[in-house]
Formats: sequence, structure tokens, C-alpha cells
Amino acid sequence: MILFPAIDLKDGRCVRLRQGDMARATVFNDDAAAQARAFEAAGFEWLHVVDLNGAFAGHSANAPAIRAILAAITIPVQLGGGIRDLRGIESWLAGGIKRVILGTAAVRNPALVREAARAFPGQIAVGVDARDGLVAMEGWAQTSTLSVLELAQQFEDAGVAAIIFTDIARDGMLEGVNVTATAALARAVAIPVIASGGLGGTNDLRLLMASGAPIQGVIIGRALYDGRIDAAEALALTRQNR
Repeated sequence: MILFPAIDLKDGRCVRLRQGDMARATVFNDDAAAQARAFEAAGFEWLHVVDLNGAFAGHSANAPAIRAILAAITIPVQLGGGIRDLRGIESWLAGGIKRVILGTAAVRNPALVREAARAFPGQIAVGVDARDGLVAMEGWAQTSTLSVLELAQQFEDAGVAAIIFTDIARDGMLEGVNVTATAALARAVAIPVIASGGLGGTNDLRLLMASGAPIQGVIIGRALYDGRIDAAEALALTRQNR
């Protein structure tokens, strides 16, 4: 299982939201590049970055901070938030992003996901963000009529690298990952699934691994910033599971 420490960018700074609410943001670091370096130094092998302003604006809005992150580290970065067209995907991949996450675009324009996955094998992920079992979009400000499984199954044969499944109700709340829903999704589709939302400590990692579902990884946010989870302990635990 791969651990993805998260850097969520709002106005260039590292923040954590509660349940996706931009008005409930806690700033953890004004220097995104420094935070990225710290995560790499701690031994993490990937970095998960979300452009929060971009998710609401519909286009990349924190490009300077993202470029600074890329210049500061050598580990691969996956990026989501506001990337809605092939030009944006191409630009970020050419600029050093290893994997682009499509969320709103996957709901509104599934053909784009398929085209991008064909053009950039292994470099396109789909962000499936759920509120009460239905897929949310536009920075989680709107809820679609699609279920999580319906959206995921649309891309079974598209060649996407991963599905990043977030339970919005748990995001930033430290109340535990939705193990049941994540495991069910991982069993239902052949696409690798990454868990996100609510991880509160190493016990959540143990529960995900004990589920027996083929869960590829998990994103760690507030628990890491708050010190509720020790990076070295978490990394050792998940590496044993590989």
C-alpha cells in the first residue's frame, strides 16, 4: 500500500479543509515547496497535490506554488483540481507532474478521460468524490446523480491508472476512512483504488489492509499535519503489506 501525503493549495498555501468547505480551512504551511521537501525527507515515495482554488475556478489557479513544489523534490507528484481539458493535462505532464487527476471532467466529459488515458498511459487518474454515495464535482460544490460505482465502471476499459475515492463527509474530520465503501469499490472494479478522506491514525491503515480488498494506497492529510500519525511508523506498516 502506497501512502500519499497531501498538499492542498489555497492561495498558494498548504491548508486542510473540513468536508471540502473552503470557509473551514486551516493553514498548516505558508511554503508549499518546504512542505513537499519535508514529506520527501520523511521517506514518502509519492506526493498528492490538489489545487483547491482551481477546483472551484475550473482552471489551474496555484501554478506558481505547484511549480515550486516540482522544483523542490524528486518524488513523483499526482495533481488534481481545475484540470478540465487536454491542453491542461498535456501542460502539467510536460511540466513534470507524473499523474493528473480528473474529477469534474470525468463526470461532465468522460470522453476526455478516455482520450487522455490513451494519449498518456498510466498517467491519468479519476477522482471519485462522494457525498451520500453520489458523485460530487466543481470543488464538491455540486452533487451529480451518478453513483460512485456507476462513474467508476464507465472507465473500466479506458486504461486509467487509478481511482481516488474520497468520502466527503469524512474528509478532514479525522473520524476514520470509510473502509466499507472503499473496499466495496476496490472489489467491484479492476482499476486500482486509492482511499481518501478521514484517515485519523495507523489503525485506519490496519483496517484498510485487513479488509482484504485490493486497495493500492491511501491519502494522508490532517492526521499527518496534526501529528496524529507518525510518518515512519505508517511507512513501515504499509511497506510490510506490499
